Formats: sequence, structure tokens, C-alpha cells
Amino acid sequence: MNLDKPVMARLGLLARLAVGGLFVYAGLMKTLAPAEEFGYAIEGYKVLNSQLSLYAAYVLPWLELWSGLLLCAGVFTRLNALFAGALLVLFEGLLGQALLRGLPVISCGCFGSSGGNSPAREFFQNLFFLALAWLAYKKGSYGSADRYVEGL
Repeated sequence: MNLDKPVMARLGLLARLAVGGLFVYAGLMKTLAPAEEFGYAIEGYKVLNSQLSLYAAYVLPWLELWSGLLLCAGVFTRLNALFAGALLVLFEGLLGQALLRGLPVISCGCFGSSGGNSPAREFFQNLFFLALAWLAYKKGSYGSADRYVEGL
């Protein structure tokens, strides 16, 4: 299927905004809540000890928030789409190993304590957003700050 360039450019923009918006929302929900809540969710994956889980709970929400904001604005678009994709792959690994090990993860912690989907649903949802991150990486420069700066 060969879509013309304007259609692909707009799809890339929508993908960039969807992935960026997801990361802004997830990061914001976690930064507004106490870090200990998210740290406890991270600890449930049985990959990090409590101290490292708490450290990750302080750092990760800010990385998500800033990456999402920069991706929505189109600043360092390809780099931020790649970074968001890498985070999604990391999240997929955590969710996948928890599912395979049968860990009793009630909430994935993806959106803080504001609720969330089951780990299995988040796993498949993240696959969709991973595809969008790839599209944002390949075709997400339409309407970006990067493109504006290049035009100067």
C-alpha cells in the first residue's frame, strides 16, 4: 500500500502526538503522586530491590514527562521517538517477564496509582504504541520544531 507523502506526514504527526501525549500523561500522573507508590509498583516486578525501585520511581516519571513534551513539540523528534521506543521496549520486557513468571502484579504502575490496566492488556497496548513510536521516528517531522529550525 503506497500512501502519498502528505498522508504519511500527517500520520507521522498523529503518531508523534499520540506517543508524546501518552508519555506526558504517564509521567505527569506519576510525578503528582508520591514516588513511594510508584516505587512499590516497580518493586512488584521483582527485578530491582527496594532502594533501586525508589530511585527509578524518582527518575523515570521525569524522563517520561520531558520525552513526551519534547516529542509533542517536535524537538529532537527522531531522538525522542527512539528514546520513547526504547522505554516501551523496556516496559515490554518488564511486563513480559512478570507475565511469564506469574508474578502477582495487580497494577502495572504505568499511570501511577490512578489505576491502570492489567499487565496483559498493557503489554498489548504497548505493542501498539511501539508501532506508533516507529512511525513517529520515520515520518514524524511534519509540523515539528525541528523542521521549523531547518527552514530558517
